[in-house]
Amino acid sequence: MTRTPRRAPRSDSLENRARIIETAHAAFTSDPSASLQAIARAAGVGQGTMYRHFPDREALLLAVYREDLEALVAAAPLLLDEYGPLEALRRWFERLAADGRPTGGASQAVAAATRAGRHHPPIVAALDLLLSAGKEARQVRADAEAEEVLLLASSLWRDRRGDGEPSCPDRGRRMLTVIIDGLRADARPARPSRP
Repeated sequence: MTRTPRRAPRSDSLENRARIIETAHAAFTSDPSASLQAIARAAGVGQGTMYRHFPDREALLLAVYREDLEALVAAAPLLLDEYGPLEALRRWFERLAADGRPTGGASQAVAAATRAGRHHPPIVAALDLLLSAGKEARQVRADAEAEEVLLLASSLWRDRRGDGEPSCPDRGRRMLTVIIDGLRADARPARPSRP
């Protein structure tokens, strides 16, 4: 059976994709809830073109904030080189939560994917690297799973005002402390409540 070689994308298709990403970046910076329809209109493309490139909002967010996500993934091993596992984990989450501000968007992309019941595999792998280092050092509880911890930590960037700033700056630090303390290997597991 012979396979037909895949054709390279046409230049106008690549241009449309780049224009959609650029327009979406500007739109999400000024209004994180901007609709796909408004972005398509501002980019000068039809709905079909938009959905051919980005079947849903999560796919568009992941493309718009690709560089932020790649930087976050690359930060995990660097933090482990510089700090102990729990401190590296704390600093990684601080960086992810800080990206919830309008100038950064990794948390927007991660939050959208998490809401949709999906996870960005490289982010999960980076978090798993941090958790595994903590488990190996017997600092992180053995039952901590990256996808569950990511879902739990999403509270860090949900606590934002419309301008992307924390509603209460100290609250984020306290919430992160609770998360890190709950991940410690010596943390006592809670007893299940009785019905």
